[in-house]
Amino acid sequence: MILDSKIPEGSLAEKWSKHKFNLKLVNPANKRKYTIIVVGTGLAGASAAASLAELGYNVKAFCFQDSSRRAHSIAAQGGINAAKNYRNDGDSVQRLFYDTIKGGDYRAREGNVYRLAEVSVNIIDQCVAQGVPFAREYGGLLDTRSFGGAQVSRTFYAKGQTGQQLLLGAYSVLSRQINEGKVTMYDRHEMLDLVVVDGKAQGIVTRNLVSGELETHAGHAVLLCTGGYGNVFYLSTNAMGCNTTAIWRAHKKGAFFGNPCYTQIHPTCIPVTGDHQSKLTLMSESLRNDGRVWVPKTKEMSARLRKGELKAKDIKEEDRDYFLERKYPSFGNLVPRDVASRNAKEAVDDGRGVGSSGVAVFLDFADAIKRLGKDTIEAKYGNLFDMYYQITDENPYEQPMRIYPAVHYTMGGLWVDYNLQTTIPGLFALGECNFSDHGANRLGASALMQGLADGYFVIPATVGDYLANIGPKPVDENHPAFAETKKEVEDRITKFLSLKGTKTVDEYHRELGKIMWEYCGMARTEEGLIKAKGLIHELKEEFWKNVIVVGKNEELNQSLEKAGRVADFIELGELMVDDALHRKESCGGHFRVESQTEEGEAKRDDENFAYVAAWQYAGDNQPEVLHKENLVFENVKLTQRSYK
Repeated sequence: MILDSKIPEGSLAEKWSKHKFNLKLVNPANKRKYTIIVVGTGLAGASAAASLAELGYNVKAFCFQDSSRRAHSIAAQGGINAAKNYRNDGDSVQRLFYDTIKGGDYRAREGNVYRLAEVSVNIIDQCVAQGVPFAREYGGLLDTRSFGGAQVSRTFYAKGQTGQQLLLGAYSVLSRQINEGKVTMYDRHEMLDLVVVDGKAQGIVTRNLVSGELETHAGHAVLLCTGGYGNVFYLSTNAMGCNTTAIWRAHKKGAFFGNPCYTQIHPTCIPVTGDHQSKLTLMSESLRNDGRVWVPKTKEMSARLRKGELKAKDIKEEDRDYFLERKYPSFGNLVPRDVASRNAKEAVDDGRGVGSSGVAVFLDFADAIKRLGKDTIEAKYGNLFDMYYQITDENPYEQPMRIYPAVHYTMGGLWVDYNLQTTIPGLFALGECNFSDHGANRLGASALMQGLADGYFVIPATVGDYLANIGPKPVDENHPAFAETKKEVEDRITKFLSLKGTKTVDEYHRELGKIMWEYCGMARTEEGLIKAKGLIHELKEEFWKNVIVVGKNEELNQSLEKAGRVADFIELGELMVDDALHRKESCGGHFRVESQTEEGEAKRDDENFAYVAAWQYAGDNQPEVLHKENLVFENVKLTQRSYK
């Protein structure tokens, strides 16, 4: 199959405008004849549902929480990028485009990334109009701060609660449309499969998480806005409910999966403290504006720290290694996430880690407090400091934070074209659940930007073109495909409930996570990936023989919910390992030990791997088929990244 990205012709600056003009339109009277299904109501889903309903479409929106306000989008802390150039520091749409392409290590499409940068300026205006309380300077202008991978201050923020405030803005406009009757909201419903009729996505099967009732819902198009799959690693910064089920079931119905092995490791996470943890807590990247990352220069001094013989403040300045500032003087502590993470791991592997476990580095605010005053630091980061104190019982105003990299975001996801349509006509993927904009590493503060760009500005234009082409004929809810898909879901649930083994779903999830982190995490080798493939295969066989799923379907049953999600994670884990194994290069967050420069940096192989890996499901226990979308770079020069 030839992958057609549908990138329009013409200069970068003209592509989106020309494309919108060439898209077919649906007139206002006809919009009322279409029903659109939106799965997930975080930033991408809520903004899409509200925008489409505002245009006049009938929207069915689904979330598995009790309210869309509980979507994981609220966890984003630091900010949202936009090329407004309010600081007059040299920012522009072109610079945001370049920083994003470079930050993703030249593994994203130029057309998609430029559109994201172009639309970013509109997002801020939209959110301000909704009442999002962005931080402001003394004169009343919106304030910005710096994030990794950029030398300008383009990140707009609402203290350390940016995701929450943006989601409340989207939720308010969604609520308006619910009240108007244009959006029908289904909370506590989980999508368990996609209904495909004559090759087109025309519905979904859901389970009511309270009653267990299975339902089919029909629509002219289906939009998946279900977030990332970082919880395949078990421990991640994601909420425990985040999963891959919606996009994985769509993948098994024919939607190609793009770059599944591209996962992002975030450098500023509170370190793991033991097997009792079910998730990890992120400290915002914004802290690297004023915090300095360091470890002791010697292993002996680190050992004394770990034993409690020394405290951080006892270590003299000349005995500290500010390794990011030393190695990358141009960007310092604001290098991209993959670079900061890999260097923190190297310091720990060298025996210079801190904390009782030795698996951490310091993020120190002593200089910033001395320079700016405690009140200023508290105004900028107070809620983050409070969160850190509540979790660790350590006061970051008086001693450095301890941080270490952890899984945070997934750049991989369903393959989509320029219209955000998957390889299944009528099925669209928005936000983190598609692969489109971040290449091999996402720059900080760009997730919120992509989710809102897709929902507010891209999909309202592109879904209309698809709908205009298929026409407003009602979807036949009595088509056999609906009953057949529902029966498949019923059989799967029956199979889960028949499993009465000796190990819980969580035990298998934890084992999978350890395999993925060890062999397909921050550093990967061919030998390790081959081992991981065998271990996951064994785990999968044991799971279906020895997992225990308690309760019944006709009730609130989290054991059943988790079983379905972990079974999907195991299958996805296999594909992630296959993807990592075939890509014999280092790029962004994917560091192959066999492919590095003399200085230990990631070394790309543009001659052989400058493409998107799009995987096609070929049946249970069959190897997936690899398709390649070659990446063409006409506006940026392919170079090995340097942040020195």
